Amino acid sequence: MTLRNLDWLTVAIYLLMVVAGAISIYAASYDFDEASIFSFDEFSGKQLRWIVLSLGLAFVLLLVDARMYETYAYPIYIFMLVLLAVTPFVAPDIKGSHSWIVMGPVSLQPAEFAKFATALALAKLFSGYHFTLNAKAGNYLRAITIIILPVVLILAQNETGSALTFMALFFVLYREGMSGLILFVALLSVVVFVVVVKFSESVVIGIPGGEFAVLALVQVMTAVMAVVYSKRFEVTRNLVLWFAGAGLLLWVLAGPCSVELPGLALMLGIEGVAVAYLIVEAIRLRCSKLFIAAGAAVYGVVFMFSVHMAFNYLQPHQQMRIKVVLGIEQDLRGAGYNVNQSKIAIGSGGLTGKGFLNGTQTKLKYVPEQHTDFIFCTIGEEEGFVGSVVVTALFLTLILRCISIAERQPGVFARVYAYCVASYFMFHFCINIGMVIGLCPVIGIPLPFFSYGGSSLWGFTILLFVMLRLDAARRWR
Repeated sequence: MTLRNLDWLTVAIYLLMVVAGAISIYAASYDFDEASIFSFDEFSGKQLRWIVLSLGLAFVLLLVDARMYETYAYPIYIFMLVLLAVTPFVAPDIKGSHSWIVMGPVSLQPAEFAKFATALALAKLFSGYHFTLNAKAGNYLRAITIIILPVVLILAQNETGSALTFMALFFVLYREGMSGLILFVALLSVVVFVVVVKFSESVVIGIPGGEFAVLALVQVMTAVMAVVYSKRFEVTRNLVLWFAGAGLLLWVLAGPCSVELPGLALMLGIEGVAVAYLIVEAIRLRCSKLFIAAGAAVYGVVFMFSVHMAFNYLQPHQQMRIKVVLGIEQDLRGAGYNVNQSKIAIGSGGLTGKGFLNGTQTKLKYVPEQHTDFIFCTIGEEEGFVGSVVVTALFLTLILRCISIAERQPGVFARVYAYCVASYFMFHFCINIGMVIGLCPVIGIPLPFFSYGGSSLWGFTILLFVMLRLDAARRWR
């Protein structure tokens, strides 16, 4: 009965992706002296072994009663938290990370399986009796705690990339009723961080370029939010006139008049007057949403002053990776080497690629980690733009299929879990591809089903097939 109701299109996509992944790993690690894809001495042969085991695991997951996943969601989550807490003490040091549990010839990374456990726990929470995210603040706290606990434990293993993947679950919270303002604040934080770091070396009217750019952006944001929330053109008009007039005066005094000014203090004063004006108008017009605009402006300024402290908290190699992505540093022999070689490999593939096993960058091992995190550069070089589009289409189809499965669920548990799966895949796909082509910092996130690794393959297989099992049982719930 389960097999008859199984979403076979998703299964077909899964099978196509794991096979394509094994072929890509073979191409990325191809050795002229050992040409067999089935050799267990090569990464391709080892991956095929993991694929066979994954298919068996998928079959077992489909045999389990769908109700069991909901019943044991919290125990599974607690078990994974304990395992994550123990891992740093028993795991060997591998490139500065203590995240792999070694059991004889096999090494497993618990962080990959924590994704499945966290998705189950979050789904269980939302399926509780009369649970609504916006009903009370405590519900937000419970949901965020479920997400943050594994993040903290994984960070203790020095696995920043794996920890960041759990942030994808905030998209699930948004789908289940979280205010869009929270996502807006997150986006604002990212923009402020990037702008401050990017332009930290320049100076405008005596103000560090990053701070000047952020304050200018905050002024624009304040004016836009004022008109959106108040529906009163005169409020935004007054703000624009104030910003333009004060800004012009600053430029004249600091530029043509060459007067030394405490530029940062004056810019903060200009924004402070605007915030006070919004508060007064919010009270006068009885428009409480104007308080949101004022609060966003204050948050943007406060966060701006914390950026340098947060950036200095990062490890030197992490700082360098961010600087390379933002174009502040080149470092083609250090932190920027992987990305530079990856872009060369992808660019050299052209429209249709150099052909299977004919990639020069790949064969000569110019791209480090090309069989794991940088597997996409092999696809780009050998299969070209066409092959890259096909892989992208496969991921988009899989993600959209997960969303479709989520929307047709009659129960909250299965719906939330399916959205967790879709969010994980979307985050991994976007960050990995962005990392390989230089749009994101290198943070060590694998490409699902393509990058080499048994833990990664098993983790994503469990995520996907639990979702398919829940979906197959939807007609009886």
